[in-house]
Amino acid sequence: MMTSYIRVEFARHFRDGYNLVFALLLPAAMYILFGNIPSYTDLELGAGNVKFYLMISMAAYGAAVSTVAIAGTVATETMQGWGRQIALTKMPPAMFVGSKMIVAATVAGASAAVVFALGAATGAQVHEGWIWGVSYLIVLFGALVFACYGIGVGMVFKSESALGLASGLMVFFAFFGNVFMPLDGGMLDAARFTPMYGYVALARYPLLKDMPAGVEMAPDALWIPTANLVAWAIIFAVFAVLASRKAKARQ
Repeated sequence: MMTSYIRVEFARHFRDGYNLVFALLLPAAMYILFGNIPSYTDLELGAGNVKFYLMISMAAYGAAVSTVAIAGTVATETMQGWGRQIALTKMPPAMFVGSKMIVAATVAGASAAVVFALGAATGAQVHEGWIWGVSYLIVLFGALVFACYGIGVGMVFKSESALGLASGLMVFFAFFGNVFMPLDGGMLDAARFTPMYGYVALARYPLLKDMPAGVEMAPDALWIPTANLVAWAIIFAVFAVLASRKAKARQ
């Protein structure tokens, strides 16, 4: 049943050109805009250059927003009665959430791949090739956290504004999660508790891990972003499953 549902989801989303363009082209456009500033993005940073740092940031943001955009369509589906059809099947809430996450992760992976390809074509560099692969995998699997968030918001706010609310909060999470610009002082301390911080910090860690502590943009100890990501993954996963169960019970 899960395989069949995933196949239907892929077919439906590939027919929706708007969502695909948004998911694939927005992060690429942001990288082109912010990742190609002359005399700045080519500077050395950690095990690579600033352009690679910005490439990771935009790929992570784009992947997270893509998962939210795909998973958050559950709100529209519920309005159209699709949720009632699912409620009549034997598919449990956890399987429904898992199916949405797989589809969202696939689109997120394509979105991040486009940004990484642009980075490679425009001069993003690292000293060791393995950093490319590890950073990409962290971006991809970390984005699953936000698929749960999108599903939860869509189930709780079953209206056309649900997706806009979820995506709008992602911009807030990114600004205050040290994604778009380096934070310091009290702002950085507060950022360590926000959903995007651990995700993006882990994706950047292979690039920055050898920078000495105390230097500007040096990474935190590895356990800090890891704990942040794990905590938010648990919070969002429980939120998605409980919201799905509540919605199914009403149907």
